[in-house]
Amino acid sequence: MFLAMNRFKIKLGEEELFESIWRERDSLLDQVPGFKEFSLMRGDSNDEYTLFASHTLWSSKDDFSNWTKSEAFRIAHKDAGKHRDIYLGPPVFESFEKVV
Repeated sequence: MFLAMNRFKIKLGEEELFESIWRERDSLLDQVPGFKEFSLMRGDSNDEYTLFASHTLWSSKDDFSNWTKSEAFRIAHKDAGKHRDIYLGPPVFESFEKVV
């Protein structure tokens, strides 16, 4: 099992737009070998931003890696920079492999 996660700092007042971008996007993940699950999580807010995290669960790290090199990945991320003004910095990527 492999978990891929991106953390996003979203400017205050832009949370609904950020959520709608994710809700309306066609990720094509359901067509990708090894894909198991996707979640977008909303975290706490401070004086500057609201924290969000996207999680994808995969059968293996290789399945995730293959997806990042696929046409489905390119299509799903084609508009990634379109709303750059709602982010405070780039996403922070983290990944984890199941050990127990």
